[in-house]
Amino acid sequence: MELRQAKRKNAKMKLALQGSAGSGKSLSALLLASGITEWSKTAVIDTENNSADLYSHLGEYNVLQLDKPFTPERYIKAIEICEEAGMEVIIIDSISHEWDGSGGILDQHGNMPGNSFTAWAKMTPRHNAFVQKILESPCHIISTIRTKQDYVLSERNGKQVPEKVGLKGITRDGMDYEFTIVFDLDIKHNAVASKDRTGLFVDRPEAIITPEHGKRILQWCNTGVTIDEVKKQIQNASSVQELRDILKLYPEFRREIEVLAINRKDVLHTEIINTTKIGSNGTGTSK
Repeated sequence: MELRQAKRKNAKMKLALQGSAGSGKSLSALLLASGITEWSKTAVIDTENNSADLYSHLGEYNVLQLDKPFTPERYIKAIEICEEAGMEVIIIDSISHEWDGSGGILDQHGNMPGNSFTAWAKMTPRHNAFVQKILESPCHIISTIRTKQDYVLSERNGKQVPEKVGLKGITRDGMDYEFTIVFDLDIKHNAVASKDRTGLFVDRPEAIITPEHGKRILQWCNTGVTIDEVKKQIQNASSVQELRDILKLYPEFRREIEVLAINRKDVLHTEIINTTKIGSNGTGTSK
């Protein structure tokens, strides 16, 4: 055991894209990956009947076809194959089959003899092993999650009736907590971050995912600076262009540093004006 200072340098992104059929999960995952690494270092674990091949015109990425049974162990093995092949980004399209597919957790649980509690005691560790494999992988992992209509029971006229409350990911409850970023996609392919530990996309308007999203994520993963270090960069900036570059480089800190950058810009403008006056009259005082 070793106690060390926390650093974000070389972090690996664990991201989820969830949406209904036709929301663009597979394409969005590929576009994100293309911003993080080159196509030859991207692998798709395809559980969606060869759907990954539909986008082969984008680039020469790799595909691993995963067929049923969709056991946690087969998912883990697929991830390990991609890791051993030197992939930098692994897209799991989708993880929903591990939970609710043929041979998945729910399917196996339903076919087990004995009481439900005893069965879950055997199945939960297997699912947890799959989750840990994702979290501990040395690769960036983008997982897609199918969604379905969610309901709650409400009382009306003394009767319990189902009421729609939105969409729910087809995976174990709480799975979304495991990811650093979760994007929700609508039928028009627009994405909004429902969870974002990076601060890059939180409270931002919905938008179609592009490779630029992946580039920003990679930058966040590889940048280990603190906000205090960024503030020092602003204070030491010698030009307005340098200030602009700093704001662009650290979008996650923009709210905290924007006012500081504006103040530094005003100081630079004042210095330029004073320097111009000095140069025009040849003395240390202005006319």
